[in-house]
Amino acid sequence: MEGLATYAFAYLAAAVLAVVVSHRLGLGSVVGYIIAGVIVGPVLHFADTGAGYLEEFSEFGIIMMLFLIGLEIDPQMVWRLRNKLIGLGGLQVTATTFAVMGCSIGFGLTWQQGMLFGFVAALSSTAIVLQTLGEKSLLESDGGRSSFAVLLFQDLAVIPMLACIPILSSGAAVGSQQADSGVLSSLPAWASTVVTMATVGFVVAGGHFLSRPIFRMIAKLGLREVFTAAALLLVVGIALLMILVGLSPALGAFLAGVVLANSEFKHELENDIEPFKGLLLGLFFMTIGAKIQTLVLVQSWPTVLGATLGLIAVKIVVLLPLAWIFRLRSSAGWLLALGLAQAGEFGFVLLSIGEQIGVLTRSMASTSVLIIALSMILTPGLFVLYDRLVVMLEGRDRARRPAERPDEGTLIVAGLGRFGQIVIRMLLANGYKPVVLDYRADVVDDLRKFGIRSFFGDAGRPDLLESAGLAKARLLVVAIDDADRAVEIVEHARRVNPQVKIIVRAFDRLHYYRLEEAGADNIVRELFASSVNAAGTALEFLGMHPYEVEKRKRVFVKEDRAGLAKMAPLFDSVTPVADNPDFIAGFNDIGKIISDAMAGDRGPFDEAVARGWNPPELETRHRPANLS
Repeated sequence: MEGLATYAFAYLAAAVLAVVVSHRLGLGSVVGYIIAGVIVGPVLHFADTGAGYLEEFSEFGIIMMLFLIGLEIDPQMVWRLRNKLIGLGGLQVTATTFAVMGCSIGFGLTWQQGMLFGFVAALSSTAIVLQTLGEKSLLESDGGRSSFAVLLFQDLAVIPMLACIPILSSGAAVGSQQADSGVLSSLPAWASTVVTMATVGFVVAGGHFLSRPIFRMIAKLGLREVFTAAALLLVVGIALLMILVGLSPALGAFLAGVVLANSEFKHELENDIEPFKGLLLGLFFMTIGAKIQTLVLVQSWPTVLGATLGLIAVKIVVLLPLAWIFRLRSSAGWLLALGLAQAGEFGFVLLSIGEQIGVLTRSMASTSVLIIALSMILTPGLFVLYDRLVVMLEGRDRARRPAERPDEGTLIVAGLGRFGQIVIRMLLANGYKPVVLDYRADVVDDLRKFGIRSFFGDAGRPDLLESAGLAKARLLVVAIDDADRAVEIVEHARRVNPQVKIIVRAFDRLHYYRLEEAGADNIVRELFASSVNAAGTALEFLGMHPYEVEKRKRVFVKEDRAGLAKMAPLFDSVTPVADNPDFIAGFNDIGKIISDAMAGDRGPFDEAVARGWNPPELETRHRPANLS
């Protein structure tokens, strides 16, 4: 018991420490688990005892991951993405596999080893890429959606890869050993095939007709822990059945996941299995790290670095032409190519299987693990390179297409992002025809197809604003995404035309103060109104009467706006707010005032609040309601 406790403590401590540090460095959890494996293996030598049993146990993480991937296969989503999924994803996997295979054969490796390395190189890190795209708000862009389609195809391609790897084995011992371990070894070939097909059919039919009634019965009993046990029983049972007939347990788990993808228990199964999958996958990656030979790392670091850069280069060379073929614009194409240029987590699985069946030596497998890990470590740098390329490409597009001389108008809208689109739609719906300025040529071209007066150019340029009629304009709406640029536009517009009304989008309270100093008439915090409405709906759901909710919303908006006015003189653009004691004290005072107002201490204002369904008073009818 003492040895087991020490063993468990070493693994858990190394995992927690390495993964936390890896996340703080932006490298992701997979790299952290591999580093933890290096710590407990080659460094501390804790992985020597019971390593085989631990590795076999950790492989259930792969089985659970394939089951969850199957659960995520939505037929409707696959159909919507069919062109990019099959075309772009299929060509990427095929081209990368054969390109790396050709390079490997050129360096003297066998075709079996080359194909295995091609499989590994064709995959990308789903976890790292999707997380980074989400953090950068790029998932809904053309490049983000295309990247998701390719990653989805790669997940599907893992199944035929797993089926092909045993064929690559040059030794018959492995195959015979697997055959002897199953119950089919004594059957003739035709009977073995029938039993195998029947097993696959049983998994599909059982997942559809047998598992659902069982889960439904357990759900009615309300036994949460039994539901979790049943979910694990399903995955482990399918794995054992597939091993019994000599098939891949991962294939069986994937098929069961696909069958249950449209089940009413899909999300419950995901939530129950996800923690076990995460822990077991982490343990698997730690066993991968424990296998790394430090001597190989020291002696082969030039090979590792060169192969990593070569892998990234090959994937970029494959992905960029495919992006152009599928008509992804310049920045979207580079996002696809650079975002998917690394190797993926499942490459460790393929390498582990390749080593087990004798296709790779342990030295080759260790070196390949280092190459995959290094490519994943370099992924944040690839996204930084993408950001630099986007700036350069936008600047080149601006230089290639000179800014147009816009028509003069009494209403100017600068910027056509999510915020600007809604403003323009509202204006057009009420009969106003604004002049729209945006620096993205493709956006301008698309907008013109709808008959909107839009012109290419940087709205921050004084000459462009003046050409648009700023000196005589009645209204200027600043809806660009650049906070500093927005302040410059407001300052310039106020100097040129002191009479123009300026409505500008603010990102937060601090940006609000800067825009007020610049001379904006109306500052709209982009999330404030929607957040207040959401909070009001929450109060209604909690049982508060809609009339009372409307009063409290108006009180909150009034007090918050009053607080902004009081806080503006305390704002210092040079001193950070966290180091400004007057600003901190004022902020706390405003919070107490709002809390008191919500508690009922509203004074005469409470009686003057209009009902939410009443029209505004005559004196305020010409002033639009402002929730900024």
